[in-house]
Amino acid sequence: MIPKIAGWKPDRVSELSDIVSRDGIVGVVDVAGVPAKNMLDMRASLRGMLTMTMAKKSLIRIAWKDAGLTEDDLETLLEGAIQPCVVHTDSLNCYELFDELEKTRQGRAAKEGELAPDDIIVEKGPTEFGPGPIVGEFNAVGIPAKIDKGAVAIQKTVTVVNKGDPIEGDLGLMLSKLGINPIEIGLILIGVLDDGDVLSASDLDLDTDGLRNDILVANSGAYNLACNIRWFSPITMPALLSKASSEALSVAIEAGIVNDETASLFISRANARALAIAGQLDSSALDDELAAALGAAAVSNAAATASEVAEDEAEAPAEVQEEEEEEGGFDGLGDLFG
Repeated sequence: MIPKIAGWKPDRVSELSDIVSRDGIVGVVDVAGVPAKNMLDMRASLRGMLTMTMAKKSLIRIAWKDAGLTEDDLETLLEGAIQPCVVHTDSLNCYELFDELEKTRQGRAAKEGELAPDDIIVEKGPTEFGPGPIVGEFNAVGIPAKIDKGAVAIQKTVTVVNKGDPIEGDLGLMLSKLGINPIEIGLILIGVLDDGDVLSASDLDLDTDGLRNDILVANSGAYNLACNIRWFSPITMPALLSKASSEALSVAIEAGIVNDETASLFISRANARALAIAGQLDSSALDDELAAALGAAAVSNAAATASEVAEDEAEAPAEVQEEEEEEGGFDGLGDLFG
């Protein structure tokens, strides 16, 4: 007796065969454990970017074969998928597809008997719960808790479940109350077929932030090297011209060359030296203009000195300031030498 084939199966195979034959990226996603509501939300967030078609592995294999694709490639894509789903996109490249699907990852509360994907650690510290029977509930599942300052607090950091061990009893529920949802769900990409090449999810998981930083460091190093070896380009010319201008000005000043650029500097230097000499003369030898200039310079120097002293005192420790106050009884060199 020939078994009767459900009428929808040939249609689904034909649909799948058409999908995997199209231009673009074909991939396999594992949707095991994703609740229906979460699935609807995830699909809505991806609408317009890709299509998703769920089917049993046997139907996917038939459609894959009908499309003339390599069966070994499919087995690689199906490896590890509990509940496979075929995805197709012609608007994203394989890396963009991976990134979009990674955004659907989210945690949910653990159910009794599920295996911990990683060590589940509860950190020491306060919680948002007030005093009540929840203290006993935490302790009953191995989470040490007590009342501290009017709220429930975890007494110490503890690993409640090791990686690979089953989650027992109400532990998953109590972890969820602490905001710990260890079971990860989402549209987990297993791999893609891109222009005849099979790429696994690990191949598509690029460290874009690290790559961006590496590019910035390399760019900075290349720029510094180009400037140091005087490599002329549109990028380095502004820095090289600025450096050359600065060095030329320094040489001109040292050589005493007077021009429009150096004249103001020479005049400023001569004025400062003149004031320094005038400051060593008796006041009767100075005219009013020179005396006023010396007075203005003295006021400016005194203000600058006072500002520096105030900053030093503000930064000095209290003990140092006290010592300085005690030593402040000396009235100049006369006291030191009697």
